[in-house]
Amino acid sequence: MADDTRHCTAFEGTRRLAGGGLASVAAKTRQAIDQGAAFVLVFDDATGAAIDIDWRGTPAEMLRRLAARDQPPAPATGEGSGPGRPKLGVVAREVTLLPRHWDWLADQPSGASVALRRLVEAARRGGAAGDLADRARRAREGAYRFMAAMAGNNQGFEEATRALFAADKPRFEAQTQGWPVDVRDHARRMAADGFAKAGR
Repeated sequence: MADDTRHCTAFEGTRRLAGGGLASVAAKTRQAIDQGAAFVLVFDDATGAAIDIDWRGTPAEMLRRLAARDQPPAPATGEGSGPGRPKLGVVAREVTLLPRHWDWLADQPSGASVALRRLVEAARRGGAAGDLADRARRAREGAYRFMAAMAGNNQGFEEATRALFAADKPRFEAQTQGWPVDVRDHARRMAADGFAKAGR
């Protein structure tokens, strides 16, 4: 089954269709499409990005494709084949570092890749432990992505964007007041943590 821990929200035009886990929302949205829903978009609640879903075939086929897409990629040939070693879904990409950084990584007993993974995980844990400024920044960026897609032509969009990035909650709410209710309410929910740093 597709990932149901990734929370998202679906819209038909400016009307909210469904919210919750990705698999559940995809199933409900597909049902609405089968009943005639036309302009449908699904947004990731954490990032504000639109989620591309292939609606073709039966609902079961659609969910199978979605589940397959959510699976981590298989390790590259030769990786993860040792006895007892977990399949981590490692993805190889280029990293650019200064010579002193490569020298430090070369001195790590576990190897460069493991050292880099540990550094990334430590940074992620630090952010999750309560980095308010980072959480506020991510909330503003996510809200902006959603707003740009759903409210870019609405009156007050530019002023609402300025208010969002200035962490001015009263002005943001005033500028979004006239927007379609479901779009307005979702934008405000997404932006909520974006005002936390200023204590507004």
